[in-house]
Amino acid sequence: MINQTNVQLGRKRSNIRELFEYGKKRKAEIGEDNVFDFSIGNPSVPAPAEVETALKEIIQTYDPVALHGYTSAQGDFSVRKTLAEYINSRFGTSLNADCLYLTCGAAASLTITLNALLNVGDEVITVAPYFPEYKVFTAHAGGKLVAVESNDGTFQLDLNKVKAALSDKTKAVLINSPNNPSGVVYRESDIKKLAQLLENHYAETGVRVYLISDEPYRELVFDKDTVVPYVMNYYAHSIVCYSYSKSLSLPGERIGYIAVNNQMQEFSEVYAGICGAGRALGFVCAPNLFQQLIGKVYNKTSDISIYKANRDRLYSALTEYGYTVVKPDGAFYLFVKALEADAKTFSERAKKYELLVVAGDDFGCEGYVRISYCVAPDMIERALPAFKALAESYK
Repeated sequence: MINQTNVQLGRKRSNIRELFEYGKKRKAEIGEDNVFDFSIGNPSVPAPAEVETALKEIIQTYDPVALHGYTSAQGDFSVRKTLAEYINSRFGTSLNADCLYLTCGAAASLTITLNALLNVGDEVITVAPYFPEYKVFTAHAGGKLVAVESNDGTFQLDLNKVKAALSDKTKAVLINSPNNPSGVVYRESDIKKLAQLLENHYAETGVRVYLISDEPYRELVFDKDTVVPYVMNYYAHSIVCYSYSKSLSLPGERIGYIAVNNQMQEFSEVYAGICGAGRALGFVCAPNLFQQLIGKVYNKTSDISIYKANRDRLYSALTEYGYTVVKPDGAFYLFVKALEADAKTFSERAKKYELLVVAGDDFGCEGYVRISYCVAPDMIERALPAFKALAESYK
């Protein structure tokens, strides 16, 4: 008998993917314009023009044998050096090329990091709502995901609950800001308090807890006064997992990195663990073509004004219809309170109006649904009567 855990993971997709597949089937049945698919976080705006220009230049000028060949396992040195220098200039850090490990997107970054840090039985604290695959990634690394509630009504960090969850088994705290699915950006004051909380825990118990920041949505913030704190500025034992999937609208290209803070005491051991986990998992030498690409367009971002307009339109309409929504600071999701206690039942009822929204249970928050508004603006306009009718059906 083969590994039954993996068999079950393979037989049943995540609820997000299941709903996405249902949407494709439904569109084939009744027409694409008649299905309002808010299931998956697939960027709907094109990559910046600089991406196409850079790709053409790379393909036309680079030695094709080298371009399509292997790089160093942790990624091309010159690209890592360029990215380290950019991070330093932007956030005031002192990273070098050998603090970075290039990966096939944020999923690979997280999987590698968790496998590098965790021993069997270790715990990883995260804050609900959280991306459902955190549980899968943590379990695969031999650990246990411990989810704590966020502040009621705001989805900000509840530090008292984090403190209560800390134990001698805690190896890491995993945060995601801007958050998927709430869109909330964690406050700088709370990140500072979290860092002090972890330092106090070490002083009292001798247990070192790492802070992992999952940042695929860092660039997707809509208001000028919204600042996403960079965890390395507040806590030495921090690791950043980054992806260009959302910032450059390149989800299918699977390119990102792990940045290990070289201010931590055991930096060389942690970075070696990252390299070793990448080796063991087969995540070595991310696609060279896209390594070279991010080395040229690392400071570019897709036009996110469409996402902002979508957020504002949906938020305004849904609150008018009687839905309860925390206005997101970034990313491209609304986390909406279902109009009944069981979000799965609510999600199924929404299907009757051809609305595809993801029940929040797998995100660690019962009673909510996630709406991915990285869609064409005209679809939102066509979907509004359905959202209104759904709300009225509960009255």
